[in-house]
Amino acid sequence: MMKIRIEITLCLLLFLVLAPFCICSGERLPVGMTLVRKATAHGAVCLDGSLPAYHLHRGFGAGSNNWILQFEGGGWCNDISSCLERAKTRRGSTRYMSKLEVFSGILSNNASLNPDFYNWNRVKLRYCDGASFSGDSKFDNGTSLLYFRGQRIWEAIIHDLLPKGLSRARKALLSGCSAGGLATFLHCHNFTKMLPSNASVKCLSDAGFFLDERDISLNYSMRSFYHDLVALQGIEQNLNPNCTRSTSNPKLCFFPQYALNYISTPYFILNSAYDVFQFHHSLVPPSADLHGHWNRCKLDPAACSAYQISVLQGLRRDMLVALYPSYKNSRRDGMFINSCFAHCQSESQDTWFAVDSPRIHNKTIAEAVGDWYFGRKITKEIDCPYPCDKTCHNLIPSPQVSMLLLPTAYILPDRAAIW
Repeated sequence: MMKIRIEITLCLLLFLVLAPFCICSGERLPVGMTLVRKATAHGAVCLDGSLPAYHLHRGFGAGSNNWILQFEGGGWCNDISSCLERAKTRRGSTRYMSKLEVFSGILSNNASLNPDFYNWNRVKLRYCDGASFSGDSKFDNGTSLLYFRGQRIWEAIIHDLLPKGLSRARKALLSGCSAGGLATFLHCHNFTKMLPSNASVKCLSDAGFFLDERDISLNYSMRSFYHDLVALQGIEQNLNPNCTRSTSNPKLCFFPQYALNYISTPYFILNSAYDVFQFHHSLVPPSADLHGHWNRCKLDPAACSAYQISVLQGLRRDMLVALYPSYKNSRRDGMFINSCFAHCQSESQDTWFAVDSPRIHNKTIAEAVGDWYFGRKITKEIDCPYPCDKTCHNLIPSPQVSMLLLPTAYILPDRAAIW
């Protein structure tokens, strides 16, 4: 009898230890890679000449004719040396990519984790061109060869998916994170034209609203980077023609804040007002902080000086100013701008839809996006300034910062006070 009790006790302990693992494993959805075999004939290849790819998980039931396409992110390369290095990695070649991708967040097939889109056809477009799926040129000096064919990759993947059911789509959402989020601005209008005229097509950018912002040394570092990128990869010809015709500097249309004005498709912008990438690379790039005065602040907002906090609040202000026309004038667009030190929040389950997910007005990101897409209500959620939001999942530590550090102009009484 004692032996049986011990065995039962051990079994119960083993169950308690393994149960969380089993639950989590059950929520994991590994999806295999599909290579676009016909892409080579159209010159639609990755930086190194390898075939482009995507991952498709089929929808079912009421969602069998609905589609989510998500651009993968991963930065850019704006000169030959960086592109040559990139071509030897998973960011520039499908040869080095994982053949299975775990779908979670907005790509989950679990109704309790992704209530509005779980049964849709969900596609992840792998990123291997280094220019947000937008270039169309080639570099060949007789020794090195690079293909800048992001635009052709985008078109080849779409044409591969159309006969698989995309051509019959009733509802569709084009999304993406980071560099993939920027790609949604570049391809949203084109995506709409490729689908049936009676389809409900909308676009979502996650952490892709990169600002044309001066850095702390008052230089336009990101503008310079993008100018080199556009020139190197032959992107200008693929930018929105209405945008490029409206400015003396057409390359600026690579920035979402300028492209958005010329997109007629309903659009949702999900972004942190203190996006970690923009904080570290646009606002305070290493070239603008040679002596490392911002190093501690970058690692821990609580270590920021009053001046540094005011600069960060300026970044938030500039983002809201850039978004103001859409916020004020458009009833079809939506937004969720929280005050977290984050980057990409739709792909991870913990930030998309979970018990402790980030919230604005007690609404999760998934709920805000769902309300907007299905027209349940106008969704334009703007968070109060840092450090008031206690629901954030920050990529860098975020201890409580004394309100004394915040300039008075940025201490708002509640989330309703926006601009």
